[in-house]
Amino acid sequence: MDNVLIIIHLLIAVSLVVCVLLQRTAQDGGGLMGGGGGGGTMGGLFTARGSANLLTRTTSILAVLFMVMSLLLGIVASRTHRGDSITEQIDPLMPSSGIQVPGEAPEPIEDAVPVVPVPKK
Repeated sequence: MDNVLIIIHLLIAVSLVVCVLLQRTAQDGGGLMGGGGGGGTMGGLFTARGSANLLTRTTSILAVLFMVMSLLLGIVASRTHRGDSITEQIDPLMPSSGIQVPGEAPEPIEDAVPVVPVPKK
């Protein structure tokens, strides 16, 4: 379920980027794929104004979908989140790392066996 939502979110994000790049800019009169002159940005199927309105509507719809999917993914992630802190998730039976805090006596490690690398002959 999570993977499906992430893939849909990724597709919406890529579509939103493509839609924004296809739009005409105010400074130079052409977008990335528009060519800068003549007909519309959609290969002449629409007038310049019609394709601009279509791209503007598509961009706003994709932006709303992107926000909704982001919120949905956050809700799904919060439901699967464990409430414990990371220090409470550590196994208490694990041997300590041997790091000595200044001012404290070191903890004795009884079961620890030092491992010394031995070169093969």
